[in-house]
Amino acid sequence: MTSASLLVQILTGLAGASTLFLTGAGLSLIFGVTRVVNFAHGSLFMVGAYLGWTAGEWLRALLPGSAAGFWLATLLATLGVAALGALLETLILRRIYRAPELFQLLATFAVALVLRDGCLWLWGAEDLLGPRVPGLTGALSVLGVPFPRYDAALIVIGPAVLGLMHLLLTRTHFGVLIRAATQDREMVSALGVIESRLFTSVFAIGAGLAGLAGALQLPREPANLGLDLPAISDAFVVVVIGGLGSLPGAFLAALLISLVKAGCVALGTVELGGYSFAFPRLTLVAEFIVMAIVLVVRPYGLMGRPEGALRGPAASPIRPEPETPRSRALWGLAIAALALLPWIASASPYTTVALVDVFCFALFAMSLFFIMGPGGMHSFGHAAYFGLGAYGAAIVLKATGWSMMWGLLIGPLAGFVGALIFGWFSVRLSGVYLAMLTLAFGQIVWSIIYQWDAVTGGSNGLTGLWPAGWLSTRYPGVTPNAAYYLLTLACVGSAVLVLRRVLDAPFGLAVRAGRDSPLRAESIGINVHRIQWMAFCVAGTAAGLAGVLYAFSKGSIAPDLVHVGRSIDGLVMVLLGGVESLAGPLIGAAAFTLLQDSAGRSFDYWRAATGAAMLVVVLAFPQGLAGLARSIRGRAKA
Repeated sequence: MTSASLLVQILTGLAGASTLFLTGAGLSLIFGVTRVVNFAHGSLFMVGAYLGWTAGEWLRALLPGSAAGFWLATLLATLGVAALGALLETLILRRIYRAPELFQLLATFAVALVLRDGCLWLWGAEDLLGPRVPGLTGALSVLGVPFPRYDAALIVIGPAVLGLMHLLLTRTHFGVLIRAATQDREMVSALGVIESRLFTSVFAIGAGLAGLAGALQLPREPANLGLDLPAISDAFVVVVIGGLGSLPGAFLAALLISLVKAGCVALGTVELGGYSFAFPRLTLVAEFIVMAIVLVVRPYGLMGRPEGALRGPAASPIRPEPETPRSRALWGLAIAALALLPWIASASPYTTVALVDVFCFALFAMSLFFIMGPGGMHSFGHAAYFGLGAYGAAIVLKATGWSMMWGLLIGPLAGFVGALIFGWFSVRLSGVYLAMLTLAFGQIVWSIIYQWDAVTGGSNGLTGLWPAGWLSTRYPGVTPNAAYYLLTLACVGSAVLVLRRVLDAPFGLAVRAGRDSPLRAESIGINVHRIQWMAFCVAGTAAGLAGVLYAFSKGSIAPDLVHVGRSIDGLVMVLLGGVESLAGPLIGAAAFTLLQDSAGRSFDYWRAATGAAMLVVVLAFPQGLAGLARSIRGRAKA
């Protein structure tokens, strides 16, 4: 590659850094003041792109050939998304500020589902490409290599917005309040500042920055329904690398990520020791590799500070309900009824097919609950162990021709090894930083699976993963998959029972001690990091078993098993059911899986229906469905 081409790649990276910074800056500002992990931020970016397209089409008819139309459309999109953000904060988020952070995540995830289907209803499923900006069409010549004029404009816009935000935060009374709330929002409230107005204003500004980023991206990328998840992933990465609440840190992180990606493209394919390394493939996961390295070396980001302890209910410990003779009897009756279902539902074979999915995801959610509830460790990349279990078993069995039953040993072992490696790094962090490091590891695993065609099948996945012959045999009087259904029920039931026993054992008590009071736990001789690492390994093993069972129930696997979307599904299942009860993740997994299945087969806007149901649960029953059931039982006894 020539020096001119390298320079153009660097300039392209700088242009991309502006969009990354604008998206990340909005999220950083919102989190710094409100402490809300806003998963709907990527959806606001997507709405900004759609509003920019709509306003642009309208103004292009009024001002044909004028660049003013594009910039005015961008301004209108920014203001529209800011207004939408203020509305969401007022109607939804204001009600859950005192809830634990993960419940806020669940609420904003529900909002993201609703916004996605809202965009589908308003604009349809087609990609909408914005026109070129008048006056910024064509390319500049950089040492003889063309470089788009619009990208040159973006290079200027990012630092300009950073400068304006710096003036806002340092030269105005409102900015002083924002910085004070970032340091200690309870003290700001005690001094007489109306917290609700401050939070609404900050949320509107953060949402507006996301909308501005979406509208500015329109000439480079069409508005489409797939913009939200990549945007929120990139925003989280930028915020965490830079340091939570630091706008200069977000700009530095965006710059670093974009330059690393540009460098990967510039390097191309390199021959080292007889092996070819295609560096451009790393662009799929470069930001997550950078984030993992930064968090391992500097746990609070490049310009961040250690998280302080939260006050109030958000920091209250989570203690699962103790097991009682009555609860054991109820569990026994439930398992017996499920075991008889292949005979009871013989006329409805889809019932047992759907329940196999429920069982697999129930174990997946239970394994995540194991480190979230008792352990207090939040994972955004738990699907890595689910996928490692599925792929580990599938690869070995296809290579050796062994029976599927060996997969029940290989899959959990693969999940254990993944958790052993990733958990060692993860338990040295806490809070959002821990969650984001797990996300980085999960996306690295996804990238390897997605691109390693020779071993994993790449984007096509692996097929032909059928159960052993005796598990596929159709027996009279029962559903066609009765044998596999009963095997799955037995495996999942046994795994859940083991996890329950581990939680009641001294090890489980040590895990909870490390969550509730790590300093006291260390003082009495408990190695908190080692205990948490072991908990990661237990959870990874259980998730690996769930992945194997799911893979052989479907007959094929694909990289989406490992994607961040699957990890978020697991979080939703746990929070929907409730983290204060062992039954919570099981109930949440059943409710979420069956709701998605039934809504998805009924109408096009099933995501909005799912999101609306989740919002009702979060706002009305913050302890989850299991907590609602306990409340009903308590009232019945009274």
